[in-house]
Amino acid sequence: MTEAFKQKGLESPQLFAQLLMSHVIGCERLKLYTDADRPANEIERATLRDLVQRAVNHEPVQYLTGEAMFYGMQISVNPSVLIPRPSSETIVETVLHHCKHQPGFGGKTGENVLIADVCTGSGCIALALAKHLSGARVVATDISAEALDVARANAERLGLSDRIEFIEGDLLEALGKHPAAGHAKALDFLVSNPPYIPDDEWSAVEPNVKDHEPTLALRGGMDGLALVRPLLTDAPKLVNEGGLVLVEVATSRAQESKKIAAQTPRVKGVDILTDFEGLDRVIRQTLGA
Repeated sequence: MTEAFKQKGLESPQLFAQLLMSHVIGCERLKLYTDADRPANEIERATLRDLVQRAVNHEPVQYLTGEAMFYGMQISVNPSVLIPRPSSETIVETVLHHCKHQPGFGGKTGENVLIADVCTGSGCIALALAKHLSGARVVATDISAEALDVARANAERLGLSDRIEFIEGDLLEALGKHPAAGHAKALDFLVSNPPYIPDDEWSAVEPNVKDHEPTLALRGGMDGLALVRPLLTDAPKLVNEGGLVLVEVATSRAQESKKIAAQTPRVKGVDILTDFEGLDRVIRQTLGA
């Protein structure tokens, strides 16, 4: 499997082989090595052969297994949601650091902090923040009802449903349906991983992404800023003094996004945060009075 995946140019071929094998057998990956002599039955072999064929045809392994890892959590995924990526963990780490080190943001537990996660998808960012900030509340929105079904199921599975409210709607309009989050300066943080792939980069997108992940969650219009622009322009109105707006963007559009972010009223500071690969990935707006 590993060799077949290497030849097809799949990322992390050995890991993906282990994930498929452990999924079919129904065990932890470590068990593949501690119980290496266990024979597979014919059903398992047939199932595995089918999944391997789909994987070499660039169907994402995360969809084949129904699972993806994000910030140390096992997240359920299907083709109605974007597969969580490590680059989005930059947003989580930034919020956690801000709560811990900035007065008035609830410390390590984020006590009484209110966070909005716009374009939540699988809910991965909202879930990570709720898990690590036990005193915080999160409002998670998405335009896709199917995506919200996945996010709700993930919250239930992780025991976080009591502190995350899910709302269907388009960008910031959805927050208007919440009794608090839609009001001026009501939020401490507004975070978002919106669709941001520009039209001129779409042809270069890998087939496992382009052909299988939801286009609605990927494409950001001609310049990649169709959803980024309104977020950077309007989200600061909803965030309290000293709070943050964090929006993930295409690396190629980071500088342009920074200029848009800096022109927004009440924003006292704008910078670009890099992801785990060192790529420009997140626009951070720090709010003034």
